[in-house]
Amino acid sequence: MNARDRAASKMIEILDSPFLRALAEPARLEVLRVLIAHGPADIGAIAERLPQDRSVISRHLKVLEDASIVRGHRDGRHRIYALDGGTLVGTLERILAETRAVADVCCPPIDVPASRLRKR
Repeated sequence: MNARDRAASKMIEILDSPFLRALAEPARLEVLRVLIAHGPADIGAIAERLPQDRSVISRHLKVLEDASIVRGHRDGRHRIYALDGGTLVGTLERILAETRAVADVCCPPIDVPASRLRKR
């Protein structure tokens, strides 16, 4: 496997990571929006602000927790979820660094004359 193939494989691995897949779902972004706007909350409090059932929100929170975007902790009978800001920033920085390291090898910029660009 040559350098370009290795770089392309790494770029695909980055883009197909559980972290980015977790963020690609609009319903999970809504869950994050609630946590960002209102702070840590249990599933019931999150569900009050969203149209999905608690079971659906629970599944979304599991994906976000598995991707280290949110963290949950027990508080009596409730599980409280919060955005894990430090881990979120660290993961975004790692993704950016890894992407920078391979982008020029797998996806170098090309010079395309303006006349060849597709009009949208």
